Amino acid sequence: MGKKIAIVGAGAVGCQVGGHMAANGEDVVFIDGWPEHVDKMNRDGLHLTGVTEAEEKTLPVRAIHMSDVQSLSRQDPIDIAFICVKSYDTEWATYLIKQYLAPQGFIVSLQNCMNEEFIAKIAGWGKVTGCIAAKISVDLRGPAHVNRNVPLLGNSHTVFRAGEMHGEETDRIKEVARLCAYTDSAMVTDNLWGERWSKLCLNASGNGVAASTGLGAAAIAADPHLRMVKIKLAAESIAVGKASGFKLEKMKGVTTDVYEEAVKGSADARKILDDGLIAEASKGNPDATPSMGQDMRKGRRTEIDYMNGLVVAKGRETGVPTPVNEGLIAAVKKVERGEAKADPRLLAGL
Repeated sequence: MGKKIAIVGAGAVGCQVGGHMAANGEDVVFIDGWPEHVDKMNRDGLHLTGVTEAEEKTLPVRAIHMSDVQSLSRQDPIDIAFICVKSYDTEWATYLIKQYLAPQGFIVSLQNCMNEEFIAKIAGWGKVTGCIAAKISVDLRGPAHVNRNVPLLGNSHTVFRAGEMHGEETDRIKEVARLCAYTDSAMVTDNLWGERWSKLCLNASGNGVAASTGLGAAAIAADPHLRMVKIKLAAESIAVGKASGFKLEKMKGVTTDVYEEAVKGSADARKILDDGLIAEASKGNPDATPSMGQDMRKGRRTEIDYMNGLVVAKGRETGVPTPVNEGLIAAVKKVERGEAKADPRLLAGL
């Protein structure tokens, strides 16, 4: 018998990954709190689109409202629960699904930031694994419609990196990688924490910039000042990660020392990063916006406290200054509270 899979939080990533699982015959149930989204998925199917016509498909899926999760008690228990909610919703989502897990069932944090510890406090460390999704760039365009803004990456870049807390390659983590590989390239990593922090460095350098300026990735990449802000944010996050003992991976194919050299004034390092940012923004949807920018446009709470806020908190623990991250948080909070409109000028001082 196949595994029973739950996608807790049927947002852009949850639907993209769970949709491809369902399309390949896996037993998947989507759980979400947006009634129109759930109803349309059940009625009309889940519609996936991308940068090519070949990626467009509508899939019959099963979705349930948050209020109907209790119905899982009358069904076979869940073997693998992918938590795909925003970081600030991690704890209640864990409480919600943990009681429906099979005895050997476990939870996968398929989220931004570093939420495994929150999950472990509720479900236990033995019930937790993690999976990083890098460069997937998806957005929920409306009820039951998810669009991927970048091409399939395949062998050019491993999108999903699944790992155990202890770094061992277990059968269950290989199963997580297999399931994610329906969507794009996947691997098992023995360095989950380093992969997590490396992805956090990238998220911390881009998401808040989009949220505070109102610009998409292409417009940000075209602005020399904003490119440098992104580089400074990444360099601070890298320094904090190293001081915290994480083994950092390459970021977009570039070693971490390039970011550090760029903020010290190396013209060569700056050119490498500038060229990379501009080239990346030229691929896929030119209007693509990082997830935090999407949240701001929709009037939703952002993950700034769990992203750049974590960089600042760990910077204080390790004695690493993080003034650019602190400045970005202040700018995002102004927009989030309605005290200012999103505008590049909010980052002028950074």
